Amino acid sequence: ISHAVAAMSPSLGQHVPLGADVRTVAAPDPAVAGSVEQVGGFFEEQVRNAIADMKRHGIRPAALLVDTIFSSDGVFGEPAGFLEGAAAAIREAGGLFIADEVQAGFGRMGSHMWGFQRHGLVPDLVTMGKPMGNGYPIAGVVARAEVLERFAREARYFNTFGGNPVACAAAMAVLDILRDEDLLANALNVGRHMKAGFEALGQKYRAIGGVRGQGLFVGVDIVDAEGHPDPKLAGDLVNELRRRRVLISASGPLGNVLKIRPPLPFSTADADELTQCCDLALAHIGAA
Repeated sequence: ISHAVAAMSPSLGQHVPLGADVRTVAAPDPAVAGSVEQVGGFFEEQVRNAIADMKRHGIRPAALLVDTIFSSDGVFGEPAGFLEGAAAAIREAGGLFIADEVQAGFGRMGSHMWGFQRHGLVPDLVTMGKPMGNGYPIAGVVARAEVLERFAREARYFNTFGGNPVACAAAMAVLDILRDEDLLANALNVGRHMKAGFEALGQKYRAIGGVRGQGLFVGVDIVDAEGHPDPKLAGDLVNELRRRRVLISASGPLGNVLKIRPPLPFSTADADELTQCCDLALAHIGAA
């Protein structure tokens, strides 16, 4: 199963090739699509082209699988609802729409519990992972009843990796805390504050390009003097922040996008400390 899943991801590098029956599509990047308003049509067109190519090669499309915040692509979530056309396209072809909520789910978007809800969609399958247990090993899959019914009827399935009582208790505790401490509202409010802080840094440093995100999931483009992606500068910034005891990763196809996704109890004071550290780090590495 791990091999099959790895064969579907372009983010694992050139030494982990895609499967012969896998097609990738361009990320919903407004800069590539032409504008934010064109993202939905652009992404749907990419999906329809991929479906057509699969059919030409005698492949029956099984599913469209997306991370609903497109985190590895550089964090793309706007405009809300843009996934609707792509989901319709795969269903027309007889496939399933699978929403990967490992990173976008469990309230991180703030406005909704799940990333797919921002797009007004009900997926056929939903996958979720580490945040389900706040890091404790547990994951889950949710499916429409008719999908599982057919699977159970047509395929013999068995494993010994089912959930255990301790893992399930951890996951239930996470759901209790999300509700009792109103962490969705916190993610929405602190996320807005944090995003505004990075936008303010963008006025001070030309090295900061676009700032995107929703709730406590923000992507920040690091660019050179011509506005082109600058992965080296992004790496320097990540390492300088690490020396200041702030851990951030760089994402995107070229590795030039800061992927910022702090814990859900993150406060406005924490957000201010983060942007202040980024300010000092950018100055230290000589970013203009």
